[in-house]
Amino acid sequence: MNASAPGRVVDAQKLQTLIAEIFSAEGVPAQDAARIAECLVLADLRGVASHGVSRLSIYLERIRRGMVERVPEFAISEPSPVAALLDGGNGFGFLTATRAMEMATTRAEKFGIGMVGVKNSNHFGMAACYLLQAVEAGFAALVFTNASPAMPVWGGREPLLGTSPFAFGAPGNPPIILDMATSVVARGKIRRAAAAGEPIPEGWALDKDGNPTTDAQAGYEGLILPLGGPKGSGLSLMMEVMAGVMTGAAFGGEVRNQYEKFDAPQNVGHMMVAFKPGVFMGADYHQRMGELVSRAKGSTPVYPDQPVLIPGEPEALRAEERRRGGISLGAADLEIIANEARTVGIDASAHI
Repeated sequence: MNASAPGRVVDAQKLQTLIAEIFSAEGVPAQDAARIAECLVLADLRGVASHGVSRLSIYLERIRRGMVERVPEFAISEPSPVAALLDGGNGFGFLTATRAMEMATTRAEKFGIGMVGVKNSNHFGMAACYLLQAVEAGFAALVFTNASPAMPVWGGREPLLGTSPFAFGAPGNPPIILDMATSVVARGKIRRAAAAGEPIPEGWALDKDGNPTTDAQAGYEGLILPLGGPKGSGLSLMMEVMAGVMTGAAFGGEVRNQYEKFDAPQNVGHMMVAFKPGVFMGADYHQRMGELVSRAKGSTPVYPDQPVLIPGEPEALRAEERRRGGISLGAADLEIIANEARTVGIDASAHI
């Protein structure tokens, strides 16, 4: 396989198995490797390629450089019956976030609500992965994280805040899965555009001198703009409070960029909140939620050929289609997978 080779469609389950085998070959326990692979492929299934298998190399590089523990030692403290703090032991964010959501839903099952903070973690990929974990278990949830500095506080010129997602999920038919960056666009999309030598739309970023730019590399090295100006900046500050200040993780520009900083762990913080959706309404919740979804989807569409969809529905429909028909991967992503597989003695062509 070479960089000039065309992209192609690959089977999602075969891709997930291959990614898991690569992580296992790097010393990650099989069950953990399977969860990491599941989260990465789920992002590609849902159309969030910026958080999918294209990031494979950086996660593996951080293992190899000793920046992420293959087998982390988790530590748990419980300041109250409904709240807990998980020290992720510098493990993969996929694993610490999954464990934290399990802990949150366990507490929510017993008390109606559960809240679990996380420190000493790493980038956890797509927040929707943990929303779906909660929703599929019957719970509503909030997922917060902080990230390396890429965005200014409104009115400032220096990067201080991460493009941290605001994420909310609630059971329904279909469920609501809201997973949005607090920046105009996820930083990963700008990074992918820079790697492909493609421009970005005006309004996404500023260069390092504070000038608007459509050059993806200049934007990646400069400032990502907050969503809605002061509103996105304020939401990102909330993530710093919830996931950083409250948990004991890095905060206020201290989270290290996983692509550039290899002298110390990231120390990312997360916050998982799970609650019984019917804690106040009981079984009536499902009827009321169904009515809300029906009213929303029953709105007259602006374009007759484009039905009204609720948050998370476009991604769910895309994932369903790609599970059946496969995921289209570009040549660059296929090359990344082939190279990483070759490094650990696996022939990727025998799998996908």
